[in-house]
Amino acid sequence: MTLFSIVLLGLAMATDAFAAALGKGACMVRPRWSEALRIGVIFGVVEALTPVVGWLLGAAAARHIEAWDHWIAFGLLVGLGLHMIYKAISGNSGDDDASRSTANGGVFAVALAGLATSIDAMAVGVGLAFVEVNIAVVAVVIGLCTFTLVTLGVMAGRFLGTLIGRHAEVAGGLVLIAVGAWILHDHLGTTVA
Repeated sequence: MTLFSIVLLGLAMATDAFAAALGKGACMVRPRWSEALRIGVIFGVVEALTPVVGWLLGAAAARHIEAWDHWIAFGLLVGLGLHMIYKAISGNSGDDDASRSTANGGVFAVALAGLATSIDAMAVGVGLAFVEVNIAVVAVVIGLCTFTLVTLGVMAGRFLGTLIGRHAEVAGGLVLIAVGAWILHDHLGTTVA
């Protein structure tokens, strides 16, 4: 994977957390930067750890299914992308519940919301175990993208509400589909040539 595709993946993985941060910011009376930074750090750390867990699980199975690895990565990324788009369009996001539960919550509640929005990153980590990628770089990029978007999302939440959050999830889903297609194209292109 190129650095550009890793950054796109990081941004796509951060969209669920961004949507939740917008909702959290909308629930807060006047969010302070210190609160936004704290929430951003918690979400960023959780979002960075989950793809590593998924990658470890996928790496354990990788040698057994090496012939289909690119199809598995493609299927997982496209499936997650379509699921994100469906959630955003249907309104069944669940991020509203996560943001409401953390409106007055402490570190544990914020970490729980971060985990709820990062399950897709774990599945992406499983898919990444089947392609040649430095998982540490991917995890750091996903964590930094999430930290940045969540911090900004909390601060922007009281102005923008959840409307942009749904659009961000659609964009994130489209990016996941594109990254999955790129992985498939890259692998099939190198095996055919």
